[in-house]
Amino acid sequence: MQTTSQPKHAVRVDRNLAITMRDGTRLFADVYRPQDEGRYPVLMERTPYDKDASSETRLGAADFYASRGYACVFQDVRGRFASEGEFYPFRDDGDGPNRDGYDTVEWAAEQPWSNGRIGTIGGSYSGATQYRMLAARPPHLVAQYARQSASDYHNEWVYRSGAFELGFNLMWTVKHNATNAHRLAHPDQVDARKGILDRAMAELDTWMEHMPLNPLPLVEDLSPWYSHWLDHPDDGPYWWQWNIAHRHHDVDTPVFHLGGWFDGFLRGTIENYRGMRKLARSERARTGQKMAIGPWVHGPDAVDSSSCGEVDFGPEAVLGVMQARLEWFDYWLKGIDTGVLESPNVRLFTMGANRWRDADAWPPPGVTYTPYYFHEGTSGSARSLNDGVLNQSQPEPAEHPDSYVYDPREPVRSLGGGHLGSPNGPHDQRPVEERVLTYTTAPLERDIEVTGPVKAVLHALSSARDTDWVVRLTDVHPDGISMQVCDGILRARYRHSRSEPQPLDGRIEVYEVDLWATSHLFKKGHRLRVAVASSSFPRWDRNMNTGGDNNREATGVTALNTIFHDSMRPSHILLPVMG
Repeated sequence: MQTTSQPKHAVRVDRNLAITMRDGTRLFADVYRPQDEGRYPVLMERTPYDKDASSETRLGAADFYASRGYACVFQDVRGRFASEGEFYPFRDDGDGPNRDGYDTVEWAAEQPWSNGRIGTIGGSYSGATQYRMLAARPPHLVAQYARQSASDYHNEWVYRSGAFELGFNLMWTVKHNATNAHRLAHPDQVDARKGILDRAMAELDTWMEHMPLNPLPLVEDLSPWYSHWLDHPDDGPYWWQWNIAHRHHDVDTPVFHLGGWFDGFLRGTIENYRGMRKLARSERARTGQKMAIGPWVHGPDAVDSSSCGEVDFGPEAVLGVMQARLEWFDYWLKGIDTGVLESPNVRLFTMGANRWRDADAWPPPGVTYTPYYFHEGTSGSARSLNDGVLNQSQPEPAEHPDSYVYDPREPVRSLGGGHLGSPNGPHDQRPVEERVLTYTTAPLERDIEVTGPVKAVLHALSSARDTDWVVRLTDVHPDGISMQVCDGILRARYRHSRSEPQPLDGRIEVYEVDLWATSHLFKKGHRLRVAVASSSFPRWDRNMNTGGDNNREATGVTALNTIFHDSMRPSHILLPVMG
């Protein structure tokens, strides 16, 4: 095994190079490359966040890789900053009428400083621009390294199990409009409109309270896509045109998928890895899929930090992303034997133990899916609405259910979790547990490692035509701290299908709430806790409970929601227990 490329080149920069797309639109890029003449492999980021201050340029990727013998292309996507055209998220980055990713890759391959071997980098939307180009299969695209991005934009970016990701999407939309006001607003109104949007960013918490969600006065005449998202709460053709999972069989490129346990796109990282590993067009592409998930929130800086939310996960949590990617691209683009193909297919950071574990697949072998059942009684550990009990014993026939009132005018507030707002990451949930149901184990007699997908199965009843079920798993420390591990939501009307909503009709039904996944060691003496509520606002929008168009309603109705946990209706959480 050889060492990776060394920093031996001085770096030159060519700014604002015009790249003409197939429809004549010009997108502009900065190119950082070795000062020495020659042909080099290319690394590319396509970003909506300004090529001068993107996630990669802020990390120093340009100088890092260019000094090690790569040409680095940083491009403003269509309609953003220096580039021409209209910005409409996801639309022009894939294999539709415009194929901006494809065209940019092929442009880079033809340049005199390029050896024709192209790799792509970046995360979040810059991860989306990577994933979206895969189905188009640019001939000179050799490998990708995608950080923290989605597979299903309906279920992971805009609506999670039917609930609108308000905290993230409102912030994201206002931010994009503020930086695009010069091209979206009438020339006489640019300064005024930008001032309004800048104030809105500063007062975002106030705008989160605005009802109805649609139309939104701030952006309704500037960003048609935001209104289109709100006009399409159901999954369907509007969303399928961009769904990466629908095109996994068209992928013919090795990809390293990097995710975080507290990232809002965690499910996308996992599904893209699993789908491409199974369905990609060639053996080379299938075996070239790798995945690592660490104890991180969303963002380029997070993966090189040990601190996440209110927890420090120790020095092993620091990835060293620059060097990790160098090993990946040195192999694929330069042919250097860095050992990446012999490395584990899957690397998972187990929180609590604060160490990495390797696996051949996801979910990792050795998992036993173990139900922990809700019970009446008192755990003596929580100041919640009920302080119920959680254990592996089947419920008794006559256990009494637990009920609570959900009023959309007074939602339970968000506190941390795997989203893109603030605060995010693991936080002590005790401040919000007084308003929710909890079910808690006795102190554990041994360590329990939970690694894999997590879901809750609720036997529940609502008095309303629609409501939400929010479920959270926490690690209760001996001192009482209730630290968040993972969570999920289900909008009840989508209990059977995200494409065909069905209003509730007053019956007890079974609801499966997807908490996505985790890897966490619950230590001896700690407790497991499950919390149940019907809101986590403003991370997710409040359900108005009417069964109508939630996005256009300003008033709702109160719901009486009930969780059953008897032998005929055994509500539980299903945990992937290792060993």
